[in-house]
Amino acid sequence: MSLGVLNVAVVGAGTAGSASALFMARAGHAVTLFEAVEQPGPVGAGIMIQPTGMRVLAELGLLEQVLARGARVERLHCVTRARRDVIDLAYADVHRDAYGLGLHRGVLFEALFDAVRVEPGVALHLGASIARLRHVKGKVVLREDAGKEHGPFDLLIIADGARSKLRDQTSLVERATEYPWGALWFIGEDPERRFDGTLFQVVEGTTRMLGLLPSGLGPAGETPRVSLFWSVRADRLDAWHAEGLAPWRELLARLEPRARALLEQVDHVEEVLFARYWDVVLSRYHEDGVVVIGDAAHATSPQLGQGANLALWDAWELACAMEGARTIEDGLAGYSSGRRDHLGYYQLATRLLTPFFQSDAPLLGWLRDTFMGLACKLPYVRARMIRTMCGLDRGILLADALPMPELPLQLPAEAVPVDRPALEEERVAP
Repeated sequence: MSLGVLNVAVVGAGTAGSASALFMARAGHAVTLFEAVEQPGPVGAGIMIQPTGMRVLAELGLLEQVLARGARVERLHCVTRARRDVIDLAYADVHRDAYGLGLHRGVLFEALFDAVRVEPGVALHLGASIARLRHVKGKVVLREDAGKEHGPFDLLIIADGARSKLRDQTSLVERATEYPWGALWFIGEDPERRFDGTLFQVVEGTTRMLGLLPSGLGPAGETPRVSLFWSVRADRLDAWHAEGLAPWRELLARLEPRARALLEQVDHVEEVLFARYWDVVLSRYHEDGVVVIGDAAHATSPQLGQGANLALWDAWELACAMEGARTIEDGLAGYSSGRRDHLGYYQLATRLLTPFFQSDAPLLGWLRDTFMGLACKLPYVRARMIRTMCGLDRGILLADALPMPELPLQLPAEAVPVDRPALEEERVAP
């Protein structure tokens, strides 16, 4: 006995929503995808696509076009201002063919959204801000802000992000709060490829953190991009704007001299955007014909770089759970059960790790600088850290890790590296 053709509503055309709409439509279901923005476009900061995320993109037939616009990342390297190693992890230390992909978020959006636009089983509603849900005779009816109703639907997939209004109308929420910290970000050009190959970070205490992520070619153009991230408390954002760019540029250039050319591309404070982090925890991920996925279900701070990857894996796991189910409830229960360990591990690990990099606790910074670099050298700890970076771990001790996906050995548009001083970071005085 199978479910037959379901009438499925997906709310939110971000990573989780678009991927889920594609998987469900290709499974033969009738999908309606609602997006509040009338003309969604390729915006956002740089992100990391890990082997798990690339595995799902391969299932969707989208990996090659994403790889063609991305930048291969071989290593995560975090140092103090005095250039003492805090973290130094290479993907190849756990699997010779493993790597991450630095990517402009807009590239991932375009790949998924363009596929949604031409998918025969998906009806796309743009500018449709869904404000309410209600149950009618075992099905779900949706209502827009303007009052228009849609449905009834057999299944509702909530994928409208960390600030989800629909999620908050369920009984699933245990916690949905904003972190006091976030990040300023800017994407600039890196024609000399100074930042190729490494996600590089400089930390000073727990209040200063600079990140530089090679981000591929972006949605348009052929000049390599790099994403700059700067840690900041949300309540200090106005003070940062009031100070202007000059002292900020000088501080970051002292922390990392290679960033000077990138910082000179910033002409106005308005070009540097702010991203706020959320901590979302659900008791489970479904109830009564409704399932919550992506950041709406498990938003965290981005310390482990897993947001897009977990969202993609959610979409795939949900489609797999529904495919083998006898009833909708059985499928959703299987999904909630199947995602519990994987998501729980990354939520816990992120929650424990974040204060060591973003907080007002100097002692945690000292502990990080003193012991984390040493821990990275222990074979078991190092392997676990890299496996976590790849998106594979599913538990603290006994849970089996996901298998390492097979990845293309070379990116489609991989160019011969520019002859330049090595990827070694220039040294500055403490």
